[in-house]
Amino acid sequence: MREAVVAVVTNRDRMLLIQRGAAVPDAGYWAPPSGEVEPGESQDAAVIREVREEVGLTIRPLRKVWESLSASGTHKLHWWLAEYAGGELKLDPSEINDARWLKAEEVLRLKPTFAGDREFFSSVFPRL
Repeated sequence: MREAVVAVVTNRDRMLLIQRGAAVPDAGYWAPPSGEVEPGESQDAAVIREVREEVGLTIRPLRKVWESLSASGTHKLHWWLAEYAGGELKLDPSEINDARWLKAEEVLRLKPTFAGDREFFSSVFPRL
């Protein structure tokens, strides 16, 4: 099974959600930035790289907070809490249609979203 990271990037009381672009699987879905861990790469380094590549931000990984399986069942997802450290949103148009800073209750109203993401934001995130 392949390994991937999910970056739950916070900025005060908001978190970053992206809308997946047409060139990636599950286009149109809202989710935190995510991506595969490259061979020899640590999870925290993958979190930093994926956020920089997808949205151009500098972040500081804090800790791993959860694990789940991807909706397709092909990836083990390592969920990391991270905080915004700098930069302006610069979306990779090949992967991202849109990005928004949202409060937790707003995240749960987005559609479409993955069942695992809804579970994280309704059950795990409130306990962090």
